[in-house]
Order: sequence, then C-alpha cells, then structure tokens
Amino acid sequence: MKSYNAYQLKLAMAGLMVLDHLKIIPDFIPDQLALVFHLATRCVAVFFAYMLVEGFLHTRNVKAYLLRLYGTAGLMATGNTFINSLYQSKGIYISNNIFLTLAVGLTMLICLKEYKNKSRIRQVIQVVLASLCLLIGAVFTEGGTVVLPFILITYLGRKSTTKQTIAYGLLALVLLAMSYQPYERLEMTIQMMLYNADWLFILVLPILSLYNGQAGSRTAFSRYFFYIFYPLHLWLLATIGFFI
Repeated sequence: MKSYNAYQLKLAMAGLMVLDHLKIIPDFIPDQLALVFHLATRCVAVFFAYMLVEGFLHTRNVKAYLLRLYGTAGLMATGNTFINSLYQSKGIYISNNIFLTLAVGLTMLICLKEYKNKSRIRQVIQVVLASLCLLIGAVFTEGGTVVLPFILITYLGRKSTTKQTIAYGLLALVLLAMSYQPYERLEMTIQMMLYNADWLFILVLPILSLYNGQAGSRTAFSRYFFYIFYPLHLWLLATIGFFI
C-alpha cells in the first residue's frame, strides 16, 4: 500500500540510521545489539540513493543540486577532521560521508543524461565517464560498491519495476557471494557474512513499496533537514562518547 511520501519516509530512515550509529559511543550498546542494528539499517543508504534518482528526474536545477551535495560533502569532511582531532584520545573516529557518495552518483547520472539523443561518439564518451564515476566512487566513497550500482540500476530501470527488482536481486546475490569467506567454523563464516552484510540492501524494497511517488512537505526545513541532521547527529554522538 503506497501510503507515504518521500519526506515521511526520509524522516523514518533518518531515525533508523541513528540506531546504526549508536556504536560510535564506546561500550554504549552490546555487540549483539549493534549487529542487529547494523543489519536492520543496510537499507538506509540505498533508500536515499533512490531518492537521489527521484530528485535528479524532477529537480529544476540539477547543477544546484550537484553543487549542494559536493559542498555539503566538503563541509562534512572538514567537520569530521576537526571532531576526530578533538576526540582521538578516546579512539573516536568518524569517516562517514554519504554526501560524497551521492554527489558522485549524481555526477554519474548527469554523464548519462539524454543518452539516446546523442551521437554514437558522445554516447561512448558518456558511458566511459559514467563508468569512471562508478569505479572511482566504488573505491573512494562510503558504501560506493553498493550505493553507486544501486543508483545506476534505479535510473536505467526506472520504466520497469520488474526489471529494476530483478537487477536489485542480482546485485544482492553478487554482494552476498563477495561477502562469503570460509572459516574453520560455520558459525564464524555466518557471523562474517552478517558483518559484511551489504547484500541486505535488498531490505529497502518493502520500504520503497510504501512510497507513493509524492515529494511531501516543500518547506525549507524539509528540504535541508537531512543535510543538517546527518552530520550533526554523528558529531553529537561522538561528543557524547567522548564525555561519558
């Protein structure tokens, strides 16, 4: 039942995301609970990746959108460096920066824009540039090996939910196979597959089934909420972890 708009789902995903980041506070939650939160939140990054594609398809100013993402990524990288220098004595370290991943993803989509209307040479150039974004981003951005292919699938399969879902499933299987590393004990093998659980991004599908295609609230708060909430909640958790 498609009952929720993008803004409502973004708020829910932001709340879910906090659970995974509670582990920033040393010894705040048991390892078993941290693992549960880790598994349950594998859907968050790809959800925002899906919304990135929605934004790309509907925004009136893609350039401003791109600059906003890269600008926020730069500010967050600077803030992370400052926070890490303050709290390094307690081993607190923040490297999260999904803004950079999304910015690279948007760059990749821009490279593919109006692909069918271009000459053969331009098409080749577009594919090469998009491929470079994918490969470089997969290595150097947070969650790039999952988020960037997901963005590509979402965009290329946007006219067929069935093809989209099949491609998501294939990506999940590839990531599952990549996470498999045999150990002497089966228990350890399973535990490591759960720890490296990028393949569980597929949990986003039930959430996307609730999306009604509407943007929802159009206020300044709704537009910039995630840009502010994402870095601030990480820095706040790091600060709490340092002082308790």
